[in-house]
Amino acid sequence: MITPMKKYTFLIQSSQYEHFIAQLQEAGVVDVTTKAQGSLADAQLEEALSKAEDIRHLLKQGCPDQMLKEEADIRARIEAIRQEQRRVAPWGDFDALTIEKLKNEGHEIYFYTCPSKQFDPSWGVIVSEVSSLIYFISLQPIENELVTAFPMTKSAVALDADLSALNGLLTAAIARKEVWLQSHRESLEEESQRLENTINVRQVTLSADDEAEGAVKLLEGFCPVENCEALEQQLSKAACYYESEEPQEGDKTPVKLYNNWFTKLFEPLTGMYGWPSYKEFDPTPILAPFYLLFFALCIGDMGYGIAIALVGYLIYKGKLKIDMFDGLGGIIMALGVGCVIVGYLMGGFFGINLYTASWFPEWAKVPMFSHWIGDGSGKVLGYDVMMVLSIVIGVFHICLAMTIKAISYTMRFGFRQMASTWGWLILIVGGIVTGILMTTSLISARAAGILMIVIGAISGLGIYLFNTPGRNPLINIGGGLWDTYQMATGILGDVLSYIRLYALGLAGAMLGAAFNDLGLMVLGDAPGIGSWIGFVVIVVFGHVLNLLMACLGAFVHPLRLTFVEYFKNSGYEGLGKLYKPFKK
Repeated sequence: MITPMKKYTFLIQSSQYEHFIAQLQEAGVVDVTTKAQGSLADAQLEEALSKAEDIRHLLKQGCPDQMLKEEADIRARIEAIRQEQRRVAPWGDFDALTIEKLKNEGHEIYFYTCPSKQFDPSWGVIVSEVSSLIYFISLQPIENELVTAFPMTKSAVALDADLSALNGLLTAAIARKEVWLQSHRESLEEESQRLENTINVRQVTLSADDEAEGAVKLLEGFCPVENCEALEQQLSKAACYYESEEPQEGDKTPVKLYNNWFTKLFEPLTGMYGWPSYKEFDPTPILAPFYLLFFALCIGDMGYGIAIALVGYLIYKGKLKIDMFDGLGGIIMALGVGCVIVGYLMGGFFGINLYTASWFPEWAKVPMFSHWIGDGSGKVLGYDVMMVLSIVIGVFHICLAMTIKAISYTMRFGFRQMASTWGWLILIVGGIVTGILMTTSLISARAAGILMIVIGAISGLGIYLFNTPGRNPLINIGGGLWDTYQMATGILGDVLSYIRLYALGLAGAMLGAAFNDLGLMVLGDAPGIGSWIGFVVIVVFGHVLNLLMACLGAFVHPLRLTFVEYFKNSGYEGLGKLYKPFKK
């Protein structure tokens, strides 16, 4: 939900402006309308921005650039030595000093390689054979196109010593980074906060418009209605004139969301697409339960849900540190619990179909989809119950989106502008409801026919005649026909997109069952210790891999259904900005 806002316009004498800014910051409830960054040409602001960027860079990488360069140089040298070790490995260990001493005494030793099949024993002594190559030494130079000279540097022992020394230098470099960060982090964070405050104050200070030849300054901002009384009490003590009014459609009003604990967990998903503008409908209360349902259907397994909930709990409690999931323990836990509930209703537990399992109690199978939907065979009209359920959910989700669009747009722009939207809503939702009433024998076929004629007539007026008020009716009819083509093709494609919920759940269940079967094949009829170890390795590895792939699909595809199918049909734009009060 979106918190109601009030728009404030402040008029301040230029001589009192900086004092007023300090008072406004002290109040800490007004989101001041600032100018675009490019229009705030100011040396003090640019200096603060540059310093703040440098500090953010230091905190992100954890040390100065010179320390990073030193560490990178050591790592590059280590990698070079490892490559050289791999290159000289076929020669085994040799004494480079002895070879150099023999060379000084006039006894040159030559190192060569050649293909195994072309080697001539008269050329020298074989040291090793690796990957169809002969490595050999000779006391005389060999000139043959099949033979390649092998330049030698250091022996394997010498390279090991160099590598050990460099690893010690690397350990020391990493330790110096950690010590530097520990000794400087607090001061850097304090300086970062000070600079951010300076930047914030300077941006607000420069955002006022000069009026009356610079004698007064004009500033605008927005305040939540719940804080207006306290703000106005403080403004009564300030040397300024102010007015408050309701935000208008064209105002860049910030949004402050207020949701219950469950819905708030899903606000980061809304933010991934874009925050609602002030006059829009906050999609999070609808996004939250549907995303949870979509995710759970894609996983479709109670055992996987338990694992996801456990990981979420550990992240939430700080027992498990994963940077990309920082602060998301609550939503992961909620998704896991949803998977447990939906997975049970679907009858899946680590790839086992509980509904067909003879050892699973019959009374516990009663709540499962396959039991109470269809004839108990898991089929509805010859189709898998989960596929039908996915389509039904898609139809409901899109109809809900269209209803929200009709209501919210009517509140923003008036009914006359939304006649076409209401026409399509009446036609689609009315047609579906009429079909359900007829198939369930609540109304007769004749009554259904009359009802559809009425629905078609009412919706046709909105779609074809009144879709754009004030325009030529013939042009409106043409626009309605084009709109009909787009709706007919778009809605069908949108509904079919929801089959992915069934497909992903089915794929995960089949893959989990396949790993179970592989494990049982290894276990055999008379399992021993080795068989049990193989069984455990295959089952654990297989289900971990399947869970990771399932989670990836369950994260992406419900987002797509929300961001594309739902947001498109609900008219959600997501072009708003969050409320950020000007405060210390």
